[in-house]
Amino acid sequence: MSNEILVARDNGVLTITIDRPARKNALTPAMYEAMVGALAAAHEDASVRAVLLRGHAEIFTAGNDIEDFLKTPPTSGDSPVMRFLDAISSFEKPLVAAVKGPAIGVGTTLLLHCDIVYAADDARFAVPFAQLGLCPEAASSLLLPRIAGYQGAAEKLLLGETFDAAEAHRLGFVNRVLPAAELDAFVAGQLAKLVALPASSLRVTKSLMKRASAHEVKTRISDESVHFGKMLLAPEAREAFTAFLEKRKPDFRQFD
Repeated sequence: MSNEILVARDNGVLTITIDRPARKNALTPAMYEAMVGALAAAHEDASVRAVLLRGHAEIFTAGNDIEDFLKTPPTSGDSPVMRFLDAISSFEKPLVAAVKGPAIGVGTTLLLHCDIVYAADDARFAVPFAQLGLCPEAASSLLLPRIAGYQGAAEKLLLGETFDAAEAHRLGFVNRVLPAAELDAFVAGQLAKLVALPASSLRVTKSLMKRASAHEVKTRISDESVHFGKMLLAPEAREAFTAFLEKRKPDFRQFD
């Protein structure tokens, strides 16, 4: 377990807080393991009617910790990040995300598996996999085109450029954008409405909405991970990560 993932239960809501502000809430294997454990506990606890996923203070998450990726690349299908993606994509209870500040890489793609996403007007999103010599993950190559349309998804996944909360709302994976100072109170109110409803109705409704694509999502996560694992060890990714750590622009001209 990781002390950089905080878990709290209150009034039927289990809150998972990413709490590593010194590294912009960048995620490590231990943090993924802790979130898997929290989701499993929420599943087993009948008193938990919904889960809230949030970041500490003004940051959701900068995505995966790049230094950690270089040292211990997740090349196994049983890696902590893969277990997390399986857990979040198959979670049966309502899953709500509250996003402030940066939500980069998996910080954006994990939102595609949440049922409701609220964002502060200072939220910023990006899926810079191509910029890092990688490919999409978390079934984002399947889900983002379905939500945003092919061209909308292609622009984000191919260019990897940062976009704001208003654009995320237009693309369709953010439900509502609020002033940052109002986000927490609004989300708490929405969660109070959810936990007051019959738990069985919420579970069955979510299951019916997700059932048709569940196998396809699982398969796409697996397919992406095979490519991702190979590309993570390839020279292009090494150049991209090294350039990032050296604070310079990567040079991909040497690669075909």
